[in-house]
Amino acid sequence: MHHVFHAKVLSKYKASYQSCPECGYLKVENPFWLEEAYGDAIARADTGIVIRNIWIASKLAGILYFVLKYKRNDPCLDVAGGYGLLTRLMRDIGFNFYWADVYCKNLVAPGFEYSKEIGSCNAITAMEVMEHLEDPLSFVEAHLASTGAKNFIFTTQLFKGAPPDPRSWWYYTFETGQHIGFFQKKTLKKIADKLNMHFVSSGGIHLFSRTPVNKIMFGLAANKFSAPWIAVLVRILNGSKTMGDHQMMLKEIELRDQ
Repeated sequence: MHHVFHAKVLSKYKASYQSCPECGYLKVENPFWLEEAYGDAIARADTGIVIRNIWIASKLAGILYFVLKYKRNDPCLDVAGGYGLLTRLMRDIGFNFYWADVYCKNLVAPGFEYSKEIGSCNAITAMEVMEHLEDPLSFVEAHLASTGAKNFIFTTQLFKGAPPDPRSWWYYTFETGQHIGFFQKKTLKKIADKLNMHFVSSGGIHLFSRTPVNKIMFGLAANKFSAPWIAVLVRILNGSKTMGDHQMMLKEIELRDQ
């Protein structure tokens, strides 16, 4: 790793940013302030959390159903799932999604926390997570191993060429101190190679898969113009879990109160 620049994070700490000349990975050296940065698991500055999850859900619907050939009862897990918004949205579209997050409370999808008793997952999703990790490779390896999943779907903002100018690239989010690793496509390809997995990326969605996928279909599903229409079709084909989940929660409440 080669030093690239210094920046002030959380308005007070001097951080050193280093880049790998081989794969383009850009990371913070020794981010000792993380415990302080995660006083709130979701940064107050993350005003795009709702609209981002709506867009992601629409793209995931087509990817899971038409690209990864999801079956209705296949469990899927959203790791570092925040308040549970994406888990709820995906269940509303008809996917058997579950939530996990060691730092945040599940406010939107209570009752659908993942446990090993649920079994192996069709896919893992990790949305806006990779840039928060000190060791992204180990993170992916550990979750694939613990869930038996063969697909890892994620989002993170990519850059091309030299590290972006710290004076103008918003994704650094120096003010929050939470983003500590930044990727190029060749960085993600290197990770996929180390995992012995295939890599495809389109429309801001990235996929590591054990088997190759149809890249044209993936691109169509991840396209911001076609994704919402595909999601509507998938919801019809899948059948939403909204009312079924409602009845399930009512039964749990009834049993608890007996």
